[in-house]
Amino acid sequence: MPKRPSTAGTAAAEAAAEAPTLADELRRLEEIVRLLEADDMDLDAALALFEEGVRRLQRARHTLEAAELKVQTVLEEAGGSLRLVDLDA
Repeated sequence: MPKRPSTAGTAAAEAAAEAPTLADELRRLEEIVRLLEADDMDLDAALALFEEGVRRLQRARHTLEAAELKVQTVLEEAGGSLRLVDLDA
């Protein structure tokens, strides 16, 4: 009898497959900015777009922070010298 994958594992895999990539998030953020800059948007629609933009920006920042930690880990494991540079400055 074939072994069935666990429900938790399957759900996690499906969620990861559906999660937008950083490029997807940035593309949508650019679209939101263009829409918000339009003159013909009503307040409710603008607020909804703004809220979506904030959520997407938070997810994008989280993705970038996770990537930075991964790079630091790889450098440390490779015996490389780690020098932190503030990229926001």
